[in-house]
Amino acid sequence: MGFIQVIEFEATDLAEFDEALREWTAATSGTRTVTRGTLTADRDRPNTYVQIVEFPSYDDAMANSGDPDTAAFAARLQALCVEGPAFRNLDVVSVTDL
Repeated sequence: MGFIQVIEFEATDLAEFDEALREWTAATSGTRTVTRGTLTADRDRPNTYVQIVEFPSYDDAMANSGDPDTAAFAARLQALCVEGPAFRNLDVVSVTDL
């Protein structure tokens, strides 16, 4: 089964986050192991976001984490954060299409 990383953070400048994500996406084209990324905004907590990042496996996630472009993106994200980021590393146990 797959692997999901959930990243929660608080930021006041989402446009700068989007720009950093675009730059990372371009820099890692053809090498990244991420299969899907979903950015969500918490309706109950202003400026709080949760990014859900999906990988084929834990090993693919660790390969992605070891990429220098990913490390630079993570450092840039941390600098943009008012709070966080906080990471949750989740092994997918099952998936049900409903």
